[in-house]
Amino acid sequence: MASDPAVARAFDTLPALPSSRNVLDSKIMRAGQDAIYATTGATASERRVLLELATRSDLRGLGQLGLHVTSLLATGWVVWLARGSAWLPASMLPYGVLLVFLFAPLHETIHRTAFRSRWLNDAVAWACGAVLLLPPEYFRAFHFTHHRYTQDPACDPELAAPKPASPGAWLWQVSGLPYWRERVVTLFGHALGGAGEPFIAPHARPRIVREARRLLAVYAALALGSILAGSDALAVFWLAPALLGQPFLRMYLMAEHTGCPLVPAMLENSRTTLSTALVRRLAWNMPYHAEHHAHPALPFHSLPAAHRLLATRIAVQASGYLAVQREILHGLAARSLPKQRGSRARPQAIQSGAIGSDRRRSTPMPSPQRTQIQ
Repeated sequence: MASDPAVARAFDTLPALPSSRNVLDSKIMRAGQDAIYATTGATASERRVLLELATRSDLRGLGQLGLHVTSLLATGWVVWLARGSAWLPASMLPYGVLLVFLFAPLHETIHRTAFRSRWLNDAVAWACGAVLLLPPEYFRAFHFTHHRYTQDPACDPELAAPKPASPGAWLWQVSGLPYWRERVVTLFGHALGGAGEPFIAPHARPRIVREARRLLAVYAALALGSILAGSDALAVFWLAPALLGQPFLRMYLMAEHTGCPLVPAMLENSRTTLSTALVRRLAWNMPYHAEHHAHPALPFHSLPAAHRLLATRIAVQASGYLAVQREILHGLAARSLPKQRGSRARPQAIQSGAIGSDRRRSTPMPSPQRTQIQ
């Protein structure tokens, strides 16, 4: 298997630093217009395998995207057939889950690993970001900072938002309403010229402002067209399904780092969730999240092989997403009870990075963390 030359150069220049912070390497490897980055911490033998796994493919990416879009079209046809009937809300749910899980190709394309071609990555990122009110340039700035400072309370932007401290707060977070509120406020703020978040570099701010304005112009044109045509298509095929599907994405994202140690090692501060093949396909293999954080230059189709290579070193693994949410809720419920002797035993399971019987090794850590944008 041929590997990308830029990836080869990246891995060749990385020193072995098994005990250092496993952050994005300071060198940004560029082949033409493609930014390829790598992480430190891999052994020499692992690097040889990872080098081969880092090969990106337009064909693999288009195949995965085609399956996702085809599933959207099929479930969207069911929604069309259910219009005007009592079955409409139920028909919207599977369609809505597929719709909000366009976050998965958005995530992969802002890393520019979904496809080998840069233009394909950027075009798909823009389309998926428009569906989710999450512009790709802004999301790339946010997300790359998250990668550089994963689980660092001082620098990781995912830890900047308040964290659920009770089952009620968990429910509010999972509803997705805080996400939509934040997206609308931030998008309008950027369009008005404010892009002062600390993770946005000064030279990138004008680009992010322009991006927000273009996106709002698209939304305005769609809204105007719907009003003039007297059509409810935007509500039926976008707004309502996105609201219904968002809780499933929130629970999925919450599992990535909640309850994991606040330590720099990527194979310890991120969770791999060993879910079903259907969920892995829906999420573009991102349930292998520790593997992705340890080596973010790997495309989605290489993550199962990376898991086989790294599984014994991944500190936090779970058997499924329901198991993770159940443990989070148990911990939050225990914390909300009056303090009694011995009442801290249950929440400690979450604080140490343990999820039931899926715990591999423990590291003391604070209470569960909240993810708003990932």
